Amino acid sequence: MSTLRDEQGWTLERADEATIDALMAWFGNPADVTAWGGPKFRFPFTPESFREDCHWPDMATFRLCDPDRRFCGFGQFYERNGRINLARLIVEPSRRGQGIGRRLVTMLMAVGPELLPLHEFSLFVYRNNRAALECYRSLGFEIGDYPDDQILADECYYLTRPVET
Repeated sequence: MSTLRDEQGWTLERADEATIDALMAWFGNPADVTAWGGPKFRFPFTPESFREDCHWPDMATFRLCDPDRRFCGFGQFYERNGRINLARLIVEPSRRGQGIGRRLVTMLMAVGPELLPLHEFSLFVYRNNRAALECYRSLGFEIGDYPDDQILADECYYLTRPVET
């Protein structure tokens, strides 16, 4: 899968080095970085530490572009506990609240099973991130049993949903 284009002209494509460079500008403080990348993501970061902490290019890593080709969303996925785990999902800060996160997740769910032929999706979300939680629940994700090997069980929800065939 090189590029997925939806009916409105939005594209989901593999992220490149320029994507990672642009993405770094979306984070101005440690709280934003932790909410996105988790407690082990370093801040302040360098270009090298940022790439290391987001596991570039070891994970399936994508950017979402609007019909005018502006980069406005980012996400990754990998296999975790037999599921396609969506990770590091973010919408460009000035474009939040416009349904772009929903589009990003929907498009990632369209390509995920092509690369990882599994039967369920999963993701983690901080409990205080109400907007993200509502986005994921509107897409059919439900709060599931928290994995034993994961920290932050008192701060995050673990959400799952089946892959639709």
